[in-house]
Amino acid sequence: MTNSTIPTHLADVTYYSNYYDYDYSNEIVLEEKLHIISMVIYSLAFVLGVTGNGLVIFITCFRMKKTVNTVWFLNLAIADFIFTFFLPLSIAYLALGTHWPFGLPMCKLNSSVTFLNMYASVYLLMVISIDRCIAVWCPVWAQNHRTPRLASFVVLGVWILSLVFSSPKLYFRQTQETNTSEPVTFCYDNYSSTQEQAQIIHQGMINFQFTFAFVIPFSVIICSNGAVLLRLRRSRLSRSNKPFKVITAVIVAFFVCWIPFHIFSFLDTKAFAQIALRWVVHAGAPLTFSLACLNSCLNPILYVFMGHDFKEQLRRSLFSAFENAFTEHSNVNTTDTKSSLTHELDSQKL
Repeated sequence: MTNSTIPTHLADVTYYSNYYDYDYSNEIVLEEKLHIISMVIYSLAFVLGVTGNGLVIFITCFRMKKTVNTVWFLNLAIADFIFTFFLPLSIAYLALGTHWPFGLPMCKLNSSVTFLNMYASVYLLMVISIDRCIAVWCPVWAQNHRTPRLASFVVLGVWILSLVFSSPKLYFRQTQETNTSEPVTFCYDNYSSTQEQAQIIHQGMINFQFTFAFVIPFSVIICSNGAVLLRLRRSRLSRSNKPFKVITAVIVAFFVCWIPFHIFSFLDTKAFAQIALRWVVHAGAPLTFSLACLNSCLNPILYVFMGHDFKEQLRRSLFSAFENAFTEHSNVNTTDTKSSLTHELDSQKL
């Protein structure tokens, strides 16, 4: 491996590729501040994500009947829990000055888990949006065919697809130790031993990631939730405007948390030949990933804690609050589908 392939990026914690022959000595102070900010956000995401998603997993597994909703939210919580559970490795990496002491297997696993969470969470959110759309536009079909068994098969497909999409990280992720008086081990993406080929592969990876982890799922989420809002407004199936607020919050949170991540991924591919752009990516990359981390904390809040009358239920019992947020009303009268759907939408708040 040549000298040019050794990464110097300050926050090569998850996905950023190596940079070439750039002196970051003038940004040491900024680097230290960004390390601190990133570690604080990672720590917050770890505490909130593990706690919130852990509660969702416990309640849906041991305290509730298996329904379509619990299948969706259980797997969404599992994806976010696994991701936040590995955050201490990234915190330690930054605390040690981008030194990776955990070995090559953990380097590959940590990065793969990050992208596994990204794809699984995004596609589960997409599936939830499609499910809501079908329940609103085709309530009779949904009543007859929307079963936990079918939902489990769909979730299995999401996990398999996410594993396939995140698998390149197992191949490209490498570690490299510097030949200095105090050796430092980097965990980074080694796309190729030559800069030109590395740029081509990196560009292809970023294009694939942006298309399949953002453009496609986000477009489906927008269209599905837009169709739900249109149906609800036309039919007046909702007795309050809270479902609209929850759906809007989900879209906004997803967009705000992930779009900076993908923007800086694109900037990263253009930074090889532009020193000024390298500095921008160098300064902003840790914060964009930190923001993406927070999405794993927001999912339990948006899908559980904003359930119907959660605050009132929380005062009574934590378990009843989760049950109220997830419970599906199965006593549906086929001759009064619209009234039943209204009650379910108000109780689920999505």
